[in-house]
Amino acid sequence: MPKFCLNRIRPLVRVRSPPVHSKNHANFTSSNTDHEEKKENSSDVMKAGVMIGRKIMIVVDSMLESKNALQWALTHTVQSQDMVILLYVTKPSKQGGECNKGTNPRVSEFLSSMKKLCQLRRPEVHIEIAVAEDKEKGPAIVEEAKKRGVAMLILGQKKRSTAWRLIMMWAGNRIAAAGGVEEYCIQNAGCMAIAVRRKSKKVGGYLITTKRQKDFWLLA
Repeated sequence: MPKFCLNRIRPLVRVRSPPVHSKNHANFTSSNTDHEEKKENSSDVMKAGVMIGRKIMIVVDSMLESKNALQWALTHTVQSQDMVILLYVTKPSKQGGECNKGTNPRVSEFLSSMKKLCQLRRPEVHIEIAVAEDKEKGPAIVEEAKKRGVAMLILGQKKRSTAWRLIMMWAGNRIAAAGGVEEYCIQNAGCMAIAVRRKSKKVGGYLITTKRQKDFWLLA
């Protein structure tokens, strides 16, 4: 009988393990906090305007080929987040002294009209103007593209005949004899360079030349 009583009064102690959901709850809270922080950081980046697309440089001048290349670029290549740099190359002033880039009223007026044209076509795209001064147009374009860190270089391309190349070779113009400024830029630019030439009005479309392909017909 005493033995029975001792068994009856022996305390029953239960050891409870910590609830599993508390750990999950902690992880869930931490995950939510991280998500909110990432969301806030992403929002701050967007507000600061850090998310910028490519820099695309388009060589412009008074020639029709240049205007056709600009029209093609704005329609087929430039995206809303990109930055477009309109580059104009002029020869050094004969007067000497300090470089007066872009001070020529005609050049300034021309570049202003090109910028307005781009803004009318693509108002959401940021447009900048650059002027380079050099005797050789090809090396000046390549150097300017490298200095500004552009991802793509676009030029208008003229139709060159074999006779014209022979004349340029005889005249000692090696760049022109090798295919002109466009070919020089395609072969020497550190970024992707595209030469654009509009096909005849009857056929339509554009001929695209890059380092890997020549006169690729783009019907658009």
